[in-house]
Amino acid sequence: MADSIGWFNIWQPSAQWGDQGNPFSAPAGMLGNNVISDPASCSLWFYADQALWTPEVAPGVSLMPLVRRTIEFWLNEKRLRPTGEVVCYWDHLNFLDANAGPLIASWDYVEATGDMEWLGRHLPKLELIADFLVKRDVDNDGLVEATQSGNRGALKQPARSCAWWDALNCGHKDAYCNALIYRAWRCLADLENKLGRSEQQTRYTRSADRLKAAYAPTLINPATGWLAWWKSADGELHDYAAPTVNGLAVEYGLVDPALGREILAKLRKKMTAVGFTRFDLGVPPMLMPVPPTDYLQPDGFGIPKKEDGTDTFGHYMNRGITAGQVLHFLAAHYVVGDPEPADKILRAMLERQGRGEFQNGVRDAGGQGIDWTTWDGQPSGYEGYLADSFRFVQAVLLREAKFRDRLYRPLSKNGLSKD
Repeated sequence: MADSIGWFNIWQPSAQWGDQGNPFSAPAGMLGNNVISDPASCSLWFYADQALWTPEVAPGVSLMPLVRRTIEFWLNEKRLRPTGEVVCYWDHLNFLDANAGPLIASWDYVEATGDMEWLGRHLPKLELIADFLVKRDVDNDGLVEATQSGNRGALKQPARSCAWWDALNCGHKDAYCNALIYRAWRCLADLENKLGRSEQQTRYTRSADRLKAAYAPTLINPATGWLAWWKSADGELHDYAAPTVNGLAVEYGLVDPALGREILAKLRKKMTAVGFTRFDLGVPPMLMPVPPTDYLQPDGFGIPKKEDGTDTFGHYMNRGITAGQVLHFLAAHYVVGDPEPADKILRAMLERQGRGEFQNGVRDAGGQGIDWTTWDGQPSGYEGYLADSFRFVQAVLLREAKFRDRLYRPLSKNGLSKD
């Protein structure tokens, strides 16, 4: 494999940001998009997962205090509501992955450090944010429903969607969020087990089991054979041929391996059909254009004007490519035992990273950053330096079974730690 240069680029502790007396702020040293940008709870687990593999960057220099401090930032009273809902960024609520992020990151922290004293002190808040998600299964089918309907034309400024993909109209039964919630509940069950709390361990394991049982039957599109991105409140499956969402579900075992291999093969065939070849950029999060009715209205960055969504092809969240989210499509292939297609993509991406071409400095201007690119590599983002872009290099480790066994251990019924 090519050298995994770029591994350390993911950790960007922020400078002090905003007026410290209001919610639009952060102290210095929070893991976030880049050093002058803002942190977001929905992306906290991106950095924590990578830190799990690198608890010391040099003798006596650990990343884990940064992870711990950032988790605690999201657990404080300004950003954790009494209901258990976590603010995502600024003062935006109604993000389901805002709650999943700190749970997964807490597992990473404890797994890397064995800090049971910290876990014991913070477990009540972790349970509070997990229980908020349990209560969001409003129709009791096992899946967690977003407050956003996901119905066409429903996402309007200043609102945002239910997920990191905040310019998309995803809502109601969202495949991305539910995959993360599944992992978050499994991670919390593992943490409960570490403290010998068998009743609580069983409760979160059962919630995860129910989610898994409902996931594929609800979200598989019989017309395509792969998972739709979300099922809206009006019953429509919003399917944009999404390698990221399908990869995440296959990676986390929400579909069985045989079906997972079929899904991945169909998506690769779809890539060929739509003419995508620039694997040095990664793979697009979706292969079909997003119409304006499923984008942030009236003027979201990347919003199309044409009814079919083709006029902003490749711009931001309308089929733009961001490297960090490619990880799940790659990892899914390793999980189901089909490494060659993923290795081809990963090698091309690592060669590009070796040339330093996954960032072009901080831009903070629409259409100038290559944290997102079009299918021919032109800028279609705005951060320029988006720290989570570099998490795709985790695929270098996840090619190997011993690393997968550790990261995915909580996802197995029989894999809960015994310590």
